Amino acid sequence: MSAFKEGDPTTLNRLYGRSQGKPLRARQQGLVDNLLPQIAVPAEGPVTSEILFGHDRPLHFEIGFGGGEHLAYRADLLPDHGFIGAEPFVNGVAQALTHVEEQTLANVRLHWGDALDVLQRIPDGALTMIYLLHPDPWPKNKHAKRRMMNDGPVKLFADKLKPDGEFRFGTDHDVYLRHALMVMQRHTDKFEWQVKGRDSWENRPSGWCETRYEHKARTVYGHEVWYFRYRRLP
Repeated sequence: MSAFKEGDPTTLNRLYGRSQGKPLRARQQGLVDNLLPQIAVPAEGPVTSEILFGHDRPLHFEIGFGGGEHLAYRADLLPDHGFIGAEPFVNGVAQALTHVEEQTLANVRLHWGDALDVLQRIPDGALTMIYLLHPDPWPKNKHAKRRMMNDGPVKLFADKLKPDGEFRFGTDHDVYLRHALMVMQRHTDKFEWQVKGRDSWENRPSGWCETRYEHKARTVYGHEVWYFRYRRLP
């Protein structure tokens, strides 16, 4: 993995910083070596539910799944749907693989790397839901172009979601919050904010579990957490 590549926020040139933290434990390394190749998204070619799961089914995509708690929760909740998760951090991939193994989740496929590399290979209109939960905020103004919530990626989200599909976004960072709302305001021709007052963004919606990262942000750092749902317009 290489360092992040600077670029215009309307483009899709995205790389990232470090890809590993603490050394993996023996079991985790075994899962990366043995289970990941079995459920990895193909490195090339179209990414469809038929290719990944052998038949047509609703398809979900999580960008930067962290430790995989939310991905595993949703996959267990909706066993007839297919779930794709992308994460550049190998420690997170290893944690997600633990969930997949322990919960026997046959409807999950993982990509260790840049989510946009996979997302661009998914046919337009193929996704039922896209999730972007607590992305790296890149809080400095000079790094704003590095944020996933920028015009280029958001346009791609719109392309890949089917009409009435849903984009879910969550953050505990106030700078990122303001930036994301500003970006989404530029795409009201593609997305409709599902909002009915403060409860809509201050309370976690049904089917949206609390991850370890969110719990730490709330209880250790005292951060507020905001939740957003956007419907893809026809």
